[in-house]
Amino acid sequence: MTDSEKNVAVTAPQSTEDNRPVVLKVEHVAKYFRLPTEQATGLKMAFLNWTRGIKGYTEQHVLRDINFEVHQGDFFGIVGRNGSGKSTLLKIISQIYKPEKGKVTVNGKLVPFIELGVGFNPELTGRENVYLNGALLGFTREEIDAMYDDIVDFAELGEFMDQKLKNYSSGMQVRLAFSVAIKAQGDILVLDEVLAVGDEAFQRKCDNFFAHIKQDPTKTVILVTHAMDAVKKYCNKAILIKDGEIIVSGNKNDVADQYTLENLKTAKRSETEQPVNGQYPAGLSERVPRLEVRPESTPLIKTREPFRFCVDYEFNEDEEFYLTVTLFDMTRGGIICDSAADLRQTKRGRQTATFELPLDAICNGDYRITAQLRILPDPDDVQSNQQLAYTDETRSCDFALRISGNNGYALLNKNTMQVKQLV
Repeated sequence: MTDSEKNVAVTAPQSTEDNRPVVLKVEHVAKYFRLPTEQATGLKMAFLNWTRGIKGYTEQHVLRDINFEVHQGDFFGIVGRNGSGKSTLLKIISQIYKPEKGKVTVNGKLVPFIELGVGFNPELTGRENVYLNGALLGFTREEIDAMYDDIVDFAELGEFMDQKLKNYSSGMQVRLAFSVAIKAQGDILVLDEVLAVGDEAFQRKCDNFFAHIKQDPTKTVILVTHAMDAVKKYCNKAILIKDGEIIVSGNKNDVADQYTLENLKTAKRSETEQPVNGQYPAGLSERVPRLEVRPESTPLIKTREPFRFCVDYEFNEDEEFYLTVTLFDMTRGGIICDSAADLRQTKRGRQTATFELPLDAICNGDYRITAQLRILPDPDDVQSNQQLAYTDETRSCDFALRISGNNGYALLNKNTMQVKQLV
């Protein structure tokens, strides 16, 4: 066996944490890609570049020293923002890529589905594509025969299996690919971003399947997803990857909450909003060169304490003016409340106004606070107001409510708004 072949071995190590066997062990895995920066146009140029120490490429380190174990029966989540390295990690686990350092140890038959429908041929029928896809995954014809009926029944495409795939709608193709993925009889199922497939009825069927497989102690699922609800619902363990490194590992709720917090973080802006080429950022102008909403409390909220936030602004004109604060529901959509004209300000220049937002009435979700600065040419007539500035999404404040027992489909908390039967 060559050194590169030793990177992925198949053995059966035992867990040191419980009695279940370890079916996947990732040890000190690192991966980088070479990105070309300068291409030599001839042998002379290549020699000159070599003498100057110019490689002609840079190394992009995608994964750095990744370590974790997955036990038999785990529903294991891998989460991270786009570009964090999670899909590269899945391809290493699936033996599509080989790591530069470290090794992956697998015990059992691993069935990877990195991208649904990869390997499908539009000129072949649905039936032929099932057998083709199964062969690509390493199944024999007899094994595919045994699972074929289950795949077709789950996809609900029995009457279309002898039609060419190019005649399928995109939804039908996804359903067939997903059905092959989850009905393939492997020991370890690797799924990358496949939870939002098909229509509502098919998604319910998928949900029932995951609930069933979660109860099977012989099946192991590794799931990459951006849906934190799915992580909390299905997974028993998870890891969060950031910039090629694991920053949280173990408890699924801790991982999901930290992922939410990472998404709420925005790039730090300079304290002065200077115009570029005479142009101010969206929503600002020479009259109002600064307006920003920022959190003072933690943006990941787990208690009923009011959420405190600040509005930084700069306004120097001798006009009656006020701030309008608007709360948006980013989960369900729509405006929750608007402060109207009751936040009149008296301090001019560069100022900070601090506010508190009560949270008793709303359910868990993701929210955004925006602000506007308006003037009142006629203080006795609110209708005379004029907007001078507003906060775009980069200068608004996002926060997430994650209070235990506060889940609900609707916006309002059921404890604060109840329907009473009169008759």
